[in-house]
Amino acid sequence: MRVIASSIRKGNVIDMDGKLYVVLTAENIHPGKGTPVSQIEMRRISDGVKVSERFKTTDQVERATIEDRDFNFLYEDADGFHFMNNETYDQLMVGKDTVGNAAPYLQENLTVKLSIHDGNAVAITLPQRAVFEVVDTEPVTKGQTASSSYKPAVLSNGVRTAVPPHVGVGTRIVVMTEDGSYVERAKD
Repeated sequence: MRVIASSIRKGNVIDMDGKLYVVLTAENIHPGKGTPVSQIEMRRISDGVKVSERFKTTDQVERATIEDRDFNFLYEDADGFHFMNNETYDQLMVGKDTVGNAAPYLQENLTVKLSIHDGNAVAITLPQRAVFEVVDTEPVTKGQTASSSYKPAVLSNGVRTAVPPHVGVGTRIVVMTEDGSYVERAKD
């Protein structure tokens, strides 16, 4: 679908020269003299290269049609990550480069949002929080204040994070999937 460059927004996927790009920033610049332009920074989905383009605001740009759907994570093998559509039970294989740094947070039966273009997943969105068990941390020290002293810990998915002093090995905690930071103890 062709749209004018000034209508492109962050998160849109555009098709240039047969390659897909996800828009990181889009800014419309109106100089006092001359033609208004749209400055667009984007990342090529196929290899992650960042590109910056400048279009006249009236230029036509090809916007790719993306469909977001819920999928359940099934398993990982040498080919990549396998997901199942919750409604049709169709399975979809997603490459390791598309999943990227979301890989450690994928657990069996976790529901994620996949952005689909022409039957291929181009992006993955995880839930904001996930629950993991602490498998390694320093022992609790008596008399240590709980104010702002955190200690290093390793979670069951291999991610390193910082936890409060009262959290010990075997404790299940909630972490943010964006950066692995500690939120709270799990309620289960």
